[in-house]
Amino acid sequence: MADVGAAGAASAGRHRCLAYHRPVSLRLYDTGTRKVRDFVPRVPGKVGVYLCGLTLQGPPHIGHLRSGVNYDVLNAWLRHGGLDVTYVRNVTDIDDKVLAKAEDQGRPWWAISFENERRLAAAYAALGVRPPTYEPRATGHIPDMIELIDTLVERGHAYAPGNGDVYFSVASFAEYGALSHRKPEDMLSVVDGDESAKRDPRDFTLWKATKPGEPADATWPTPYGRGRPGWHLECSAMARRYLGDGFDIHGGGTDIMFPHHENEIAQSKGAGLDFTNFWVHNNMLNFGGTKMSKSLGNTMSVEALGERGFRPVEIRYYLVAPHYRSAFDFSDTALGEAAAAYGRLDTFVRRVADLAGAKSTVDGQLMPGFVAALDDDLGTPAALAVIHETAREGNSAVDAGREDDAVRAAASVRAMLGILNLDPLSPQWNDEGGAELTPVVDSLVSMVLEQRQQARARKDWATADAIRDQLARAGLSIEDTAAGARWSVDKERGNGGGR
Repeated sequence: MADVGAAGAASAGRHRCLAYHRPVSLRLYDTGTRKVRDFVPRVPGKVGVYLCGLTLQGPPHIGHLRSGVNYDVLNAWLRHGGLDVTYVRNVTDIDDKVLAKAEDQGRPWWAISFENERRLAAAYAALGVRPPTYEPRATGHIPDMIELIDTLVERGHAYAPGNGDVYFSVASFAEYGALSHRKPEDMLSVVDGDESAKRDPRDFTLWKATKPGEPADATWPTPYGRGRPGWHLECSAMARRYLGDGFDIHGGGTDIMFPHHENEIAQSKGAGLDFTNFWVHNNMLNFGGTKMSKSLGNTMSVEALGERGFRPVEIRYYLVAPHYRSAFDFSDTALGEAAAAYGRLDTFVRRVADLAGAKSTVDGQLMPGFVAALDDDLGTPAALAVIHETAREGNSAVDAGREDDAVRAAASVRAMLGILNLDPLSPQWNDEGGAELTPVVDSLVSMVLEQRQQARARKDWATADAIRDQLARAGLSIEDTAAGARWSVDKERGNGGGR
């Protein structure tokens, strides 16, 4: 095992690294039991993960993208432990909200769904969220849903009153409410379907009969009549289709724990399926103390934040930094602080790369504190703290002329950031926004910096200051190093000055 970053026995003890691959020792908070439990796959070496995706009535904002980023980290950590992960993240392309949006806009419902599906895929890609193994659409799995309905009717958990709807009988399932810790007798009625046809106001719709005025292509034929699926039914059917009768982890936001996930449990277990071993819920990214809504999509999208000067990698850092179970409020200030924090890591990694050249390509190792943090219910705040500490000590090694220590620290920082898909030198982040222009810009800035250096050499401080101020106003930060001046994008904008 190698020591990283600082001399002396105390420093060596702090910096002893772990081998890059290690067995899985992950503990996850299971919402179902309200406990942190050891994660043990059902099948050794394999993991099945299902995440409830988005309903496609509108474009995504970063509040929607938080779950995708969180589960991207979870899947990366599972794969790092040598596990073969099958990851399913659905999209709901048919829904009351989609149909209402189609009517408002005078467009086909499927056109709106597909347009927003493409936007969602682009936003995930921009934030470095790796694609799932499978990304099923609800409309592609109608036969699976009908099969599940038939089973529930046969087992006495569902009924068809003859109006084209099919309802799940909440009273028939004794465990209903266990996930959300609610008692069925204390629940309000569900406004869902034809209330007069329900045996119990709390029953929910599995299949919705065609309503007057709805487009014909939004319905499918079934033994119960033409109609379309209920939202809750979709995920039970798709999870079973791709992950089998039982799987390891079911994810989603806390906002849909009830009724959506509660209803999934009732449907799947009512049909005799094992369903999931773990419920892992991410908390909300809020705006002004309330959950972000679709109406904020235009101002909180990745594109809109990019127009305000934030890079996608900085947005990803912002979403990774809080613990996935913590709610937090969006603010420009907090996003700016996250961008600055990531900028410090970026600067350190590039500083060592400039200094050490080919030597900086050594394989990095993970710090024990980083591993312990992620093993402890994906503790990203503590994991990032370890990364920043390693970078600080690496910078100290550079300043002290300990190049080998600096290289090892930078390699370790890159390895840890790589798990979080935040490595500054990854092609993901170096292809942003016109990478083909980077050599041109670098050449032009280098010419200006050479002029500044000539001014400094002849002690023309006024010209040197003016050049630096002009670069700062253009959004560039200049750092004078032993290897010469280097530039980076300055998120503070306009803080230049000085020789």
